[in-house]
Amino acid sequence: MLAYILRRLLLMIPTLLGIITLNFFIVQAAPGGPVDRAIAQLQGRDADPTARFSGGGGETGPSRQSNDPNTSRGARGIPPEVVERIKKQYGFDRPIHERYLLLLGNYITFNLGNSSLSGQPILELIASKLPVSISLGLWTTLLVYLVSIPLGVAKAVRDGSRFDIVSSSVVIVGNAIPGFLFAILLIVLFAGGSYWNIFPRQGLVSPDWSSLSLVDKVLDYLWHMVLPVLAMVIGGFAALTMLTKNSFLDEIRKQYVQTARAKGLNERRVLYGHVFRNSMLIVIAGFPAAFIGVLFTGSLLIEVIFSLDGLGYLGFNAIINRDYSLIFGSLWVFSLLGLIMNLIGDLMYVVIDPRIDFERRGA
Repeated sequence: MLAYILRRLLLMIPTLLGIITLNFFIVQAAPGGPVDRAIAQLQGRDADPTARFSGGGGETGPSRQSNDPNTSRGARGIPPEVVERIKKQYGFDRPIHERYLLLLGNYITFNLGNSSLSGQPILELIASKLPVSISLGLWTTLLVYLVSIPLGVAKAVRDGSRFDIVSSSVVIVGNAIPGFLFAILLIVLFAGGSYWNIFPRQGLVSPDWSSLSLVDKVLDYLWHMVLPVLAMVIGGFAALTMLTKNSFLDEIRKQYVQTARAKGLNERRVLYGHVFRNSMLIVIAGFPAAFIGVLFTGSLLIEVIFSLDGLGYLGFNAIINRDYSLIFGSLWVFSLLGLIMNLIGDLMYVVIDPRIDFERRGA
């Protein structure tokens, strides 16, 4: 097992390099960038993300009035020395290959630099946003599993019954409604939109949270988490419910179940003493991957809608403001965490079922 873990850790290196390399050159080819945004701010206007800049990727040169073929229209009226100073500030005074090699060198040593927009260290920014996203991801994943596993098992045991048909309709509806649309519906209904004003519309805690007692702090936090977590659960339980049902049905049809029944074991012991343990292998082992998916992808729009200052909201602002340093720093950290969680998910298979041996399978 140690050899397998070591191989997986070593494979993370080329995977991370591939992810950062591909995204680096894609972003460089896109119009707009931090230099163009800084110039636009100097000119008292917003940077146009759809504007076409020569050089690609926001690499802006001196004003066109100097007849320099590498200049940007956005730099008209700005002295060339100011433009060059801005380019140097954001590192765009170097050729693209030098910027790429410098980026790799810094990231290998986890020197992610500072945000171009706020000037704060990127690692500190990510660490400060983690509690919000972990709260959303952990509560959502736990609730999804608490709903999906019992529902999936009940559907498998009653396969083809009226309960199975009705619950399948609910699952289909839940799967068809995007989480962000359900979030808007919840706000309209329960957050003062048009009907009741029961839950807060934004934030993780109330403004006076620090002055509350410990019990009131916990209740206030849970009160704020109800709507965003519910909005994320509605779109996440459908797939896991059907996976649980199908896994359970697949185990029921196996020969060992027929043998256990032939030996006179009661149905409850057969289903929950043997079938449940084997069918839950793939479901429970997928918990780390499910959590990382909710943490880094599923919460983006929910954080924006409910104004929750988490990782999704951080990434959204970084893209809107073309904060390249923060975009690539977040991508590096997220990719590394995702690979580690995938490895933990594989190891959970062994913990749950010791019969699985990745080394013997040549994994």
